[in-house]
Amino acid sequence: MLEESYLPLITWMVSLLAVPAIMLLRKNPNAREGATFVAAFAKFALVLAMLPAVMAGGVLRFSFGEILPGIPLEFRVDGLGMLFALVASSLWILTTLYSVGYMRGLKEHDQTRFFACFAVSISATIGVAFAGNLFTLYLFYEMLSLSTYPLVTHHGDKAARSGGRTYLSHLLGTSVAFVLPAMIYCWVKSGGDMSFTDGGFLAGKIGPGDGLIVLLAFTLGFAKSGLMPFHSWLPNAMVAPTPVSALLHAVAVVKVGVFCILRVFTGVFGTDTLETLDITTAVTYLAGFTVITSSLIALTQDNLKRRLAFSTIGQLAYIILGVSLLSAHGITGSAMHIAMHAFGKITLFFCAGAIFMATGKKYVSQMVGIGRQMPVTMTAFLLGSLSIIGLPPFGGAWSKWYLFLGALDADQMFMAVILVISSLLNIAYLLPVAVNALFRQPPGGSDDIATAGIREAPAACVIPLSITAVAGFILFLFPDLVFDLAQLLISNG
Repeated sequence: MLEESYLPLITWMVSLLAVPAIMLLRKNPNAREGATFVAAFAKFALVLAMLPAVMAGGVLRFSFGEILPGIPLEFRVDGLGMLFALVASSLWILTTLYSVGYMRGLKEHDQTRFFACFAVSISATIGVAFAGNLFTLYLFYEMLSLSTYPLVTHHGDKAARSGGRTYLSHLLGTSVAFVLPAMIYCWVKSGGDMSFTDGGFLAGKIGPGDGLIVLLAFTLGFAKSGLMPFHSWLPNAMVAPTPVSALLHAVAVVKVGVFCILRVFTGVFGTDTLETLDITTAVTYLAGFTVITSSLIALTQDNLKRRLAFSTIGQLAYIILGVSLLSAHGITGSAMHIAMHAFGKITLFFCAGAIFMATGKKYVSQMVGIGRQMPVTMTAFLLGSLSIIGLPPFGGAWSKWYLFLGALDADQMFMAVILVISSLLNIAYLLPVAVNALFRQPPGGSDDIATAGIREAPAACVIPLSITAVAGFILFLFPDLVFDLAQLLISNG
């Protein structure tokens, strides 16, 4: 049931309208951050206002203008878009609070530019979530790449500039080389109508040969997903401040990548068409390869943020693997993992930043016994790790369970084994960080860690990481909202 509404447009615009206020208030940090919080809470409230209609099976739509003949700027809010918007808008509030503590605590420069670009990036993220056609999706996808570039290069040093070049060249290069030609092909094949539809707008209009090429072009071209071999931008972007890393890994960037791939599978092709054409095997095995390889690389990383970056690459591949199985359970697990991974991974990045603020340490080998100094932070790190691993009673257990069932439903026992092996590797590269920090004596027994006493990061950093850590537990107890929104994707796809 389609319903015309201005709410998607207003929701998208809120964070953009905050940008002038943020810039004008640059000499008053409290007012500047206040404007950011007002926009963040307003965006979340507007998303919540659309939730009842979507949960009732409705789809909110708004379109205006024509960017190209027959192609309007179109918003469409369905179950998948609502799930992503809820995650992004709620975590923007917490990331803003964390950013205030982090940026002020380290006396970072250009804080006004930081908050302004952050607001634009959230607007682009919501634009992707609510995109009603393929061109609108592509437009906001590129907007996100450009708006996050100043955030990645924030420090302005040689490492930041190098990481920024890799970031932008990889993301723009893959989208122009792969996504743009695939989109033009879709425009021609569809007769000029690229609006996402239940069952896919290419249904009955494409064969297995060209279908496989187009599917791979989209899958590889949306490189924000971190799928190998176009993944190297992600660990290189870890030169950015930790709030940006949280944005990249949990709130926006990488989730936009996998969201776009989910949208292509369900709204461009449609799962029934993909099953008929039998062209998803290559994507399944590429995702499986990424899951295992990234986890093995994560084991070798001593830099905590780089370890978490390779963890993210593997966790994103879970989502792509699940939807490529084309089973109801697999698609459900993929959609749920967008939310479950977001809360777990943002907790880990918040903790990494808090550790650096309080101690200046960024290597895993330096963190033995650090839990004596930072018990709240390291306990939160343990809880976030357990959710990423997929152990009850944390939200990640649900999404991984459905992904596993999806592999069994699709008679992909090999992929089920990969999921199990990957979870064991998750244990190997995540749990020792928390266990060594909380339960081992510092080296020598009398160094700065042992004698520092309790010395956590500022409360503005500790409070958000505590909330997201507890949220992982709450999502296990009350997964209904996430599950129901994921199920809407099944019923509509």
